[in-house]
Amino acid sequence: MSAAAQGPAPHWPRAIAHVDLDQFYAAVEILDFPELKGKPVIVGGAPGKRGVVSTASYEARKFGVHSAMPSSRAAKLCPHAVWRKPRMARYVEKSREVHAVFERYTDRIEPLSLDEAFLDLTGSQRLFGHAEQIVHRIKDEILAKTKLVASVGLAMNMYLAKVASDLRKPDALVVVPYGEAEAAAFLAPLPVKRLWGAGPKTCDRLESLGLTTIGAIAKADPAYLERKLGEHAAEHLYALAHGRDLREVETGGRAKSIGRENTFAEDLHDPKGMSRELLAHAEDVARRLRASGLQTLGVTLKVRLGDFTTLTRAWSFDEPVDTAEPLHRAGVELLRTKVDLHGHGVRLLGLSASRLVAPGETPATLFPDEKAQRRRRGAEAIDKLKERFGDESLTRGQLLDDRSETTGSMSDSPKDFRE
Repeated sequence: MSAAAQGPAPHWPRAIAHVDLDQFYAAVEILDFPELKGKPVIVGGAPGKRGVVSTASYEARKFGVHSAMPSSRAAKLCPHAVWRKPRMARYVEKSREVHAVFERYTDRIEPLSLDEAFLDLTGSQRLFGHAEQIVHRIKDEILAKTKLVASVGLAMNMYLAKVASDLRKPDALVVVPYGEAEAAAFLAPLPVKRLWGAGPKTCDRLESLGLTTIGAIAKADPAYLERKLGEHAAEHLYALAHGRDLREVETGGRAKSIGRENTFAEDLHDPKGMSRELLAHAEDVARRLRASGLQTLGVTLKVRLGDFTTLTRAWSFDEPVDTAEPLHRAGVELLRTKVDLHGHGVRLLGLSASRLVAPGETPATLFPDEKAQRRRRGAEAIDKLKERFGDESLTRGQLLDDRSETTGSMSDSPKDFRE
């Protein structure tokens, strides 16, 4: 589907595509388990345990279920849904297949998460034809090679491409005709919530001023907007309303952090229980690091107390790591020495790896840690066994103790893969 009224332009001076895989986690589950097709599928924490929805299939979304919704609320809206636990290793694998398609057409790729990326196709037109032909080929090839459906937007900048890809989901291909006048006409009838950075409070403010569409903001007096919204917000929204966005696609868009956080059914008070939860987090984060071919030089602990006070504490490693043990030790030490609970229980614990590097990017130590090398070989062997026999085939003994069931808050959004 294209927004262009005329035939495709022979060449775009600047061609940016935004590709977003539809219902990604749910789509992978349906692909691997065809019996789920046509059913309302929810990927995320089990209902009733203060879990969070990661992704909902479109069948579930018809009942009002959406990502980041509490699982208990989703279960009430769609009581007959099929619930699936997230399988991050599998999602990373399918994401890599999709990125292999991107790399056939451009090396100017900025991944935002496992399921979406910006592509700069400007130079690709010399090899593959005009930009509209290229996005058609990319969309078709993703389906043929991965069996996944993508929605694609093509425009002269990143903002417009993002709006376009989201406009007619699922299975959309929307082209915003090249040119500022054409972009403004495309945006004009859209509601103000389509403006980047316009959250609920901003939208309420704009609507209270009678500015309910992007076109209304484009026609407004800039001085009036500045008086009502402030200089920075007015300038930002006015530029977007005219389809202006000067940002460039940033290549080498590696994850900036990889993490996991759990909200507990009941606040934790037992240090051993907290240590056990951090170990489960460390196992998950370390496995995702290895699956992404990355290591970490730092870890961040996130703690939310029973009174909703939220604390973060950071730890640095002398050498990059990608196994659970050092991540766990750092988290426990931060919790023990850097966090004062003030008598409260712990409502949420999170652990994230930051300052990510690829193997070989940091100087090799003259005296390698043999124990660490053995742990890594063991972890890689366990990864292979889990890939073959499933995530539940091997579990640390420490994680088999009685514990309150918790659920992760992972979602297929920029935060889960790249912050």
